[in-house]
Amino acid sequence: MTQISLTFPDGNKRDFDKGVTPFEVAAAIAPSLAKAAISASVDGRHYDLQWPIDEDAKIAIHTIKDDAQALELIRHDFAHVMARAVQTLWPDVKVTIGPVIENGWYYDFDREEPFTPEDLGAIEKEMKAIINQRDPVRTEVWDRSRAIEHYIRKNEPFKVELIEGIPGDEPVRMYWHGHWQDLCRGPHLQHTGQLPADAFKLMSVAGAYWRGDHRNKQLQRIYGIAFKNRDDLKSHLTMLEEAAKRDHRKLGREMELFHLQEEAPGMVFWHPNGWTIYRELEAYMRRRLIRAGYQEIKTPQVVDRVLWERSGHWEAYREHMFIVEVEEEHAKEKRINALKPMNCPCHVQVYNQGLKSYRDLPLRLAEFGSCHRYESSGSMHGLMRVRGFVQDDAHIFCTEDQIEQECAGFIELLSSIYRDLGFTKFDVKLSTRPEVRVGSDDIWDKAETALENAVRKVTNDFEIDPGEGAFYGPKLDFKLTDAIGREWQCGTFQVDFNLPMRLGAEYVGEDGGKHRPVMLHRAILGSFERFIGILIENYAGKMPFWLAPRQIVVASIVSDADDYVTEVTARLRDAGLRAESDTRNEKINYKVREHSVGKVPAILAIGMKEVEGRTVSVRRLGESRTETMPLEQAIAEFSDDAAPPDKK
Repeated sequence: MTQISLTFPDGNKRDFDKGVTPFEVAAAIAPSLAKAAISASVDGRHYDLQWPIDEDAKIAIHTIKDDAQALELIRHDFAHVMARAVQTLWPDVKVTIGPVIENGWYYDFDREEPFTPEDLGAIEKEMKAIINQRDPVRTEVWDRSRAIEHYIRKNEPFKVELIEGIPGDEPVRMYWHGHWQDLCRGPHLQHTGQLPADAFKLMSVAGAYWRGDHRNKQLQRIYGIAFKNRDDLKSHLTMLEEAAKRDHRKLGREMELFHLQEEAPGMVFWHPNGWTIYRELEAYMRRRLIRAGYQEIKTPQVVDRVLWERSGHWEAYREHMFIVEVEEEHAKEKRINALKPMNCPCHVQVYNQGLKSYRDLPLRLAEFGSCHRYESSGSMHGLMRVRGFVQDDAHIFCTEDQIEQECAGFIELLSSIYRDLGFTKFDVKLSTRPEVRVGSDDIWDKAETALENAVRKVTNDFEIDPGEGAFYGPKLDFKLTDAIGREWQCGTFQVDFNLPMRLGAEYVGEDGGKHRPVMLHRAILGSFERFIGILIENYAGKMPFWLAPRQIVVASIVSDADDYVTEVTARLRDAGLRAESDTRNEKINYKVREHSVGKVPAILAIGMKEVEGRTVSVRRLGESRTETMPLEQAIAEFSDDAAPPDKK
């Protein structure tokens, strides 16, 4: 047989017969490796142990210890084992698709009766039985017609539709987990016994339309999570419990911050307490931007579609835009306008007013811009995903030579702001051109190279995320990590050669000729709504003193102290603190509990002892001890606490 050469991670090479499988390669190295192997990488492609290798390649054998490959495979196989368990328990159920997602998987089923919590328990039990059987996993490649006939006989219409949607005459891969069969690209484990039976859990059931289209049949989607071992599963479940306690929607009600309602889906009704957080955060961001050389502007919310067509948003973003028809008096037909989904084209209009010179660059224009985007009802989630939001948006118009300097300055500003707001760790991703985009490949090459060079000037600690750039240019995404280890994508920095060209932005260069500026899109918080939701969850509602909407409650112990309570509250307010009185005829312990639930950082208890000594008894949120101090000292200490981080 023809020989092929395989190169191992340590650089060593060995010859094998053409068509050798990764399992055979592992067995040739050591029987123990063959037993532990779960998959392989062949020239960077994730391979099933059964797939033949037909040409020279680089190869790496993976075991359960390999994090990324192992978790992906485990979760993929769990999806199949769950589907097998469902059809074992209810043979009439039709299966559709079951992809791997973050931390686990889901599988969509067509079943007349709804799945119940008891059903999930029965499915888990059956899955463990399947795992214990250690059934072998095998695969075959079939032509399309054979596969379609197979699924027609099995009465699996969704699988038939999937195969019919595969382009061309591509063959399809069929997998068997024991006697149960599914259509899948693979790869998969060697046998069901390689799954960790104590490291998975079925979490919930939700409705889902076939192929995500509301015009199609509604299915039932079962979600599961899985990890490599029981300890990792327990850690994740603990994190989920902690996340539930920190849920910003729950805390938003308890702290009276905001609400949402059906008459305005995806739009936030800010209450006084929530709006206080918003205003404090906005004021802080405004000060930081001014010091960083930004000029603040304000642009319209409703703009004619003509501008969106010129910018390219109408073609690439139309389905996410809210349309407004206006019947102008002088027009013969209705004008089509749109609520702006982003601020970029309007900022170019400000830039275009008046002649610009290279001496004017970089020009940094900032706006707390109100935007609207149509999000499906199923995707909206409290403050985290809304239809109406305000971005801490800014655009920098600069020369190509200034990109690296502006990128470095932005990352420094972002890092400082995140630290001030309590986030010390963030990751950077470079997202490259998506399939749907505007601009030529030459322009994209130029933009991607410029951005990569810029970020490398600051750090080499970044990942590349292929195809996830904006439709007009590549971008850097900044993911911060919160108090319980969750990642949130907030900041962004995007290089855009396209929009200035489409909207006619120019500047006069040092040579006297006209040139196109580069447009840098950047945001740090992303949106105020979402970032406030993240802050609430990060701090579990116990906001830093300067951001807390209710900083101090002065509570009477006895009614004879009411006058002093009123005086103390007035003095605190005169010092610029957010203070309020509680002179209700309730016991002090009741008041302390109530205001603690409301996450008030400090409660000052006032009794006759405090009245006589002109002192206050201070109890801080989360502490059991009480400290008595003179009123003047308390005012001074709280005033220091209330200073925003940029003023300390």
